[in-house]
Amino acid sequence: MGAFGQRGEVRVKLLGRFPERFREVRRVYVGDDHVPADVLHRRRVGPGVALRLSTVQSRDAARELFQQYLYLPETEAVKLPAGEYFVHQIIGLQVVTTEGEALGPVREVVETGSNDVYVVDHAGKELLLPATKEVIRNVDLDAGTLEVALLPGLID
Repeated sequence: MGAFGQRGEVRVKLLGRFPERFREVRRVYVGDDHVPADVLHRRRVGPGVALRLSTVQSRDAARELFQQYLYLPETEAVKLPAGEYFVHQIIGLQVVTTEGEALGPVREVVETGSNDVYVVDHAGKELLLPATKEVIRNVDLDAGTLEVALLPGLID
């Protein structure tokens, strides 16, 4: 989310429901290139955390990481209950209707107050699918598909 403090800490928005996870994280991988960085210090700041990373030596360097993602190895991920998925597992899944019609890939997951919304690239337009039991019928990570039942009015 940006720089925090004078020593180059980075302010991080938590995307999961497990903020306590950062108490034990020793290493993160920064940005699309997954540059390794040791976590030297951490503290809660409002709804997020501030991290002091071994690769960030100044406030300006911290600012350069604005809008970058921090990644953890899958092996260190919190175990989710059955039927729950991480955002990175949903993005890229091919959406198919219960009738077998291919709609396109999930491009983004938007968090809302009541439920997430999956943004699908469909025929050159954005298709917004609420992540509810009425719409999302099956997630098959092995096959890379997300089966949905389209409610009236979701397309056009």
